[in-house]
Amino acid sequence: MPCGCQRLKDQVAIVTGAGQGLGEALAKRLNDEGAKVVIADINIEAAQKVAAGLNDALAVKLDVTNYEQCEEMVRLTLEKYGKIDLLVCNAGILIAKGIDEFSAAEWKKVIDVNLIGYFNCAKAVVPVMKKQGKGNIIQINSKSGKKGSYKNSAYASSKFGGIGLTQSLALELAQDNIRVNAICPGNLLDSPLWVNSLYEQYARNQGLTKEEVRLKYLNQVPLGRGCTYEDVANVMVFLASDESSYMTGQAINVTGGQEMR
Repeated sequence: MPCGCQRLKDQVAIVTGAGQGLGEALAKRLNDEGAKVVIADINIEAAQKVAAGLNDALAVKLDVTNYEQCEEMVRLTLEKYGKIDLLVCNAGILIAKGIDEFSAAEWKKVIDVNLIGYFNCAKAVVPVMKKQGKGNIIQINSKSGKKGSYKNSAYASSKFGGIGLTQSLALELAQDNIRVNAICPGNLLDSPLWVNSLYEQYARNQGLTKEEVRLKYLNQVPLGRGCTYEDVANVMVFLASDESSYMTGQAINVTGGQEMR
């Protein structure tokens, strides 16, 4: 944590897809910043393990494509904490294939999780935030939400749609004192997602070795390194705090300048 202060003390935050990877890191950072955290994940055992390591946390089983489960997540959060200050929509999947390789079902699955899942979670929390007279929603998007991605059409489409949803909800909910923003990370080159999946997917798609894939994406970054969990968490904390009280409808790049190349 960059400083010893707790910038989000006593906020109640929900993080989806928080059982591992980036979501787990974001949940831990919220905990460090003084928030009470709801760990929502389709893998309840993983969610419980993360929650057990935090100061004041609740684990909830959540499939973001199931709206009734999103409503139940909200109910359980209110039952334990009585309010919801922050929703971090992090749950997502990535399947990278050319259009001639994608099945219609696979392509739709990416949209269902990344875009419809974001809508479902936001729809479930908004009535609570309206009643409170304030609220904050942050979507974890991607640089692929702003620029097409080679043989990765489903993911890019879901993320382009996510920015459209972020901006539209920001316009709609501003009158209710609910802010909605997105964070667009660059490539998390050392994360489990990349190490366990994406290097292999991209190498197959692009006819490269895994080492060549890593070098290719590093060379696209002016600052010369991959994105880290801390880079994303720093921006999340800013957006979750009152320091960003005049910001809504934004999609903030955290890419080391990659989008300029």
